[in-house]
Amino acid sequence: MAVMSLRQTIRFCTSADGTRIATASCGSGPVILRAAHWLSHVDYDLESPIWRPWLEAFSERSRFVRYDPRGCGLSDRFVADLSVAAWDQDLEAVMATIEEPQVVLLGLSQGGALAINYALRHPERVSHLVLLNAYAQGAWTRAKTEAERLEAETLVNFVRIGWGRENPAFCQFFTNLFIPDGTPEQHRWWGDLERITASAEVAAELLWQAHRIDVLDCAATLRVPTLILHCRDDMRVPFDEGRKLAAAIPGARFVPLDSSNHVLLPVEPAWAVFHAALAQFIGAAAPAGPRALREAGLTPAEKAVLRLVAEGLDNQAIADRLGKREKTVRNQVSVILDKLGVHSRAQAIVRTLAE
Repeated sequence: MAVMSLRQTIRFCTSADGTRIATASCGSGPVILRAAHWLSHVDYDLESPIWRPWLEAFSERSRFVRYDPRGCGLSDRFVADLSVAAWDQDLEAVMATIEEPQVVLLGLSQGGALAINYALRHPERVSHLVLLNAYAQGAWTRAKTEAERLEAETLVNFVRIGWGRENPAFCQFFTNLFIPDGTPEQHRWWGDLERITASAEVAAELLWQAHRIDVLDCAATLRVPTLILHCRDDMRVPFDEGRKLAAAIPGARFVPLDSSNHVLLPVEPAWAVFHAALAQFIGAAAPAGPRALREAGLTPAEKAVLRLVAEGLDNQAIADRLGKREKTVRNQVSVILDKLGVHSRAQAIVRTLAE
């Protein structure tokens, strides 16, 4: 049912240097704009076992807007300038297409630096800044030893040599950096994303540029409400980089997430914690309707399960807490989602918080 109901609109805008940038939006309501990260393909996302749950969760309560970075996806592929300054111009161009006076600006990974730069230039356009597994300094910039700089450079060369090849060793290495806890299907899809999204040279150049990002000092002058979330065992961006950002940005809230994934997956407890923290931070309200929580007809037992879902517990942890079998809880969660008329735990959490 979710696969059939999700729709998106794809459009193009033009950056300052004439580069065409592909944008996509789904859902309705307040705008959440995702700044570009290393790789994306706005059309292919609909088929993705990794990104589609993000689209479903965000479009439940907002108009979720995202775009492909230059050189990637549906945006212009053959572009001479792949610099961070050009990425900043692309975000400016995308923001210019949004009529709403303010947006929630979401920065994942390297997108965090782009979001910070934009919020510094245009704080009046950003109601809330949300940074997930982001960093203020790229791997080469923050390196303290020659060995650490060599590691950053080696990763770029590894991409340049192995990108898009059907080499299991290369695919396994990269998927383990981003989604070590992913399923075989998700790992296969990530390998396909490499071949579909960008050439080896573009992927390597974008990574080289990301390694040299440095917005740490200017982040200290931000005056936008900021929420920072970071996975404790992130294989791609160290947990300490999230702590560093939170310490630099005045008044920033920091939420640690118990996960090893750089890209959160909907089956892990951290997914629910992330969406609960986000909903509380931006004051998201659930869509009104006959299936609102107060009218869903949940039994006392189902309400008890839902409360623990909202705390970010997985089915086994809920079963242990309530003295039930994991299978029983799994079935109850399915019934709860059906009664609420939602497709994911994240959507159910938003409705719980709105009551």
